[in-house]
Amino acid sequence: MDLILWRHAEAEDAAPGMTDLERALTVKGQKQARRMGQWLNSQLPDSCRILSSPAVRTLQTVEALGRKFKIHTDLAPGADPADILKAVNWPGNKESVLVVGHQPTLGQVASMLMTGDDLEWDIRKASAWWFAQREPGEPLSVYLKAVMAADLVVK
Repeated sequence: MDLILWRHAEAEDAAPGMTDLERALTVKGQKQARRMGQWLNSQLPDSCRILSSPAVRTLQTVEALGRKFKIHTDLAPGADPADILKAVNWPGNKESVLVVGHQPTLGQVASMLMTGDDLEWDIRKASAWWFAQREPGEPLSVYLKAVMAADLVVK
């Protein structure tokens, strides 16, 4: 199984009366999402399952990919890292899954996959961390296949 964690692109600050879920991407964030979406689209297998948080900023980020995706409420801001791993059926799933979500949860998931500990690792906005397993279904065979930031993608 490959598990790709994609943090949403740069978003606006919440205006008075606006909920966190309503925050949209900035113009810079829209560019970041487009760049990363193009790169990810060229790398992901056609069969990749895509899950997104219901927040507006994550929906705008994942839409830049141009593929079908499913909104998953367990990926909303403040989600528990264990809920994300459960949503993607880690480590038992054999297919590739892309998760579009938030900090600090994505950093915690990355930390859990690499160290077994729930630490708050920083994942930059619009960046993707790609994890793979040498042995499908074996959590101890996980390795970090790639990390890509929007500003490193060819413009």
